[in-house]
Amino acid sequence: MTLDISSAPIASDTTDHAPPGPGARARWAHDLSASLVVFLIAVPFSLGIALATGAPLTAGLAAAAVGGIVVGLFGGTPLMVSGPSAALTVITAGLIAQYGWRATCAVTVAAGVLQLLLGARRVARTALAVSPAIVHGMLAGVGLTIAIAQLHVVLGGSPQSSALANLLALPGQLAGPHPPALLAGSVTVAVLLGWPRLGRLPCRAGEFGARLAKIPGPLAAVAVATTLALVLDLRVAHIELPAWQPQSLVPALPHGSLAGVLAAVLTVTAVASVESLLSAVAVDRMSQRTGDLDRELRGQGLSNLVSGLVGGLPIAGGAVRSTANVRAGGQTRWASVLHGVWVLAAALALTGGLRRIPLAALAALVLVVGLQMVSFAHIRNVHRHREFPVYLITLLTVVTFGVLWGVGLGAATAVLLALYRLTRAHVDVETGPDGSVTVQTHGPLTFTAVPRLSRALAGIPAAAEVTVVHDGSFLDHAAYETLHDWRTGRQAAGGRVTMVTRRQGDEVLDPDGTVRTGSSPGPHRCRAWTPWVGHHCIEQQEDPHGRLLDGVRVFQQHTAPLIRPELARLAREGQTPSQLFLTCADSRMVTSMITNSGPGDLFTVRNVGNLVPAPFEPGAADDSVAAAVQYAVEALEVRSITVCGHSGCGAMKALLDGVHERPGPPTPLTRWLRNGRGSLDRLRRAPAEFADRPVVDLAEQLCLTNVVQQLDQLMANPAVERRVEGGALRLVGMYFDFATAQAYVLDRAAGTFSPVEARLTTDSAERVRIDGLVPVDGSDEGPQLAA
Repeated sequence: MTLDISSAPIASDTTDHAPPGPGARARWAHDLSASLVVFLIAVPFSLGIALATGAPLTAGLAAAAVGGIVVGLFGGTPLMVSGPSAALTVITAGLIAQYGWRATCAVTVAAGVLQLLLGARRVARTALAVSPAIVHGMLAGVGLTIAIAQLHVVLGGSPQSSALANLLALPGQLAGPHPPALLAGSVTVAVLLGWPRLGRLPCRAGEFGARLAKIPGPLAAVAVATTLALVLDLRVAHIELPAWQPQSLVPALPHGSLAGVLAAVLTVTAVASVESLLSAVAVDRMSQRTGDLDRELRGQGLSNLVSGLVGGLPIAGGAVRSTANVRAGGQTRWASVLHGVWVLAAALALTGGLRRIPLAALAALVLVVGLQMVSFAHIRNVHRHREFPVYLITLLTVVTFGVLWGVGLGAATAVLLALYRLTRAHVDVETGPDGSVTVQTHGPLTFTAVPRLSRALAGIPAAAEVTVVHDGSFLDHAAYETLHDWRTGRQAAGGRVTMVTRRQGDEVLDPDGTVRTGSSPGPHRCRAWTPWVGHHCIEQQEDPHGRLLDGVRVFQQHTAPLIRPELARLAREGQTPSQLFLTCADSRMVTSMITNSGPGDLFTVRNVGNLVPAPFEPGAADDSVAAAVQYAVEALEVRSITVCGHSGCGAMKALLDGVHERPGPPTPLTRWLRNGRGSLDRLRRAPAEFADRPVVDLAEQLCLTNVVQQLDQLMANPAVERRVEGGALRLVGMYFDFATAQAYVLDRAAGTFSPVEARLTTDSAERVRIDGLVPVDGSDEGPQLAA
């Protein structure tokens, strides 16, 4: 993906315009191509969703056309494509079974009006507070419900009214399937799963398969199944597209209790809104934009209002169609609008061809989509964050009782789990060989842990020396008073008590028994023992020199004795680093931490923006970097040079803002930033990318591109060029993302940054080894940044 910053502003408050990119004519060409790709995916998908709900199949096409045109014109996320939603399938099917089709259209209209009101109240971001475990559990439950129901259609039968009924009827259906329907469905599944793999075939077959793979898989699967049914004259049920009648488009008021109707409206509103907003956030990340979520919610509301009035299904933003739009090169909202126009044209003009599609083929398509909604990646992620009980309860309840009950019970489970964790604390008492006692607490110490804590403290012998170690979690007033009163009483009786906070391996033991927290945690990071220390964050901020000396004292007391022999050896022998590490002066960039290195391992050069001024560059600030590089290469004979950029670099933001080109007498900073003009030029013609994810914004892309540019400028240094060409020196590009604590390494051959994998090894000590550093010349061997 190429971003052009020469003719467009770097940032914009509106979402109607694409980010800097190709011209208007090229954007229209991209939009037209992308709209056709999305159209080919949307038609079979919309028909399948309509089939799964029991609605007229024309309702699926109507919803796809309205979602594309209305949301495309009025939504807040330009590249998102809306239409019939798989997440709403079970809800819509239940409404049709309970109230009828025309009443379901009225519910859709009411949900659209409610979405408009919520969008006007600007509450869109509130929906993002829903736990991801609940959202993924709901989608997985809906997917399983859809898959079980459509399996009956694939086998030649009819689905039951509920997931439990479908499960109970499944053994009988499996015992007597309808062979033609099963054949059409099986072929659809096989083509759908195997289509993306055509490009992996060997030799020329792979080249031909790669061309075929450009056709959307859903379209290919349905087309192959339809062709097979026609050639073999399979006696299978086909789709029926009834003509739109004016009287059938008028919504009818649902018959039933007012509470039930309101619950139906709220359910459709909640599910459609949450899915649309989460999809909008995902699409914004993929397309490197910032959308307007409130405008998006209003656009979704207007589309549901129109869809209900014309006899269409409920609408929500879809991840499948939106991802296809972004990957196909969609540039503006007109890609979505054009896709809606093509769907409308197909609904009016291609009814004859659509009627030849076997029902089993559409059912198989929706079955696969339903199973794909159960994502193992989501399960692993939820399990890693200890939210699997919420996910599982939501999933099972959705399958058993429906979406509304599933979301409600999942939310209740999340609240109970949070309360349990808040009140769960462990208190361990260990007695050492010398009779000293260590009391270790794990988890938040609240009033619920006071009885457990009091029993543990009361059982400690009176003559024992006690160390209380807290893990740095929350400490409420009741627990504080318990510990404070116990410590005061024990010290009054002549006992010795030491309070320790352990956080990320940091242990501070005060020899005189007074309370200390060790090294200053920094602004706004007071530790749990702060009430005992008697100072506050604001006092720490007012005395930065005191914090610095405090850190030095901790070093002298605890770290210096451990590394004194190694430093003494370095003092005698001098430095012999194997690597030059050139990075930014940003205070957050701790080179020894991210490279797991120690004294003497790295020859580090830091400056604003990790820039390497090109030799003889007009207006270059100084020769300090060139001098350091020459010294490292010729005197120290380092074997690798790593240029490491980082996220949120202020120098890159200043370059994008044009600070270096401002009129008036140049300052030292502006003169220095002029060394980054080559990175801006490279950004226009060949921006760097990640291998596994899109860049967040233009500033991050410039940070990546700057690393590549500085590697090229390093090669302009004669000493570097000689040693690289001789094979004695390797150049490495690296990027560190603060938000995720993830390091990326440049693969020069692919031109992308790939994440570094960390493998934990345990021997005499635990350490992290960073592998996969790829040298600038593309060879397979690279240096390790390790202790």
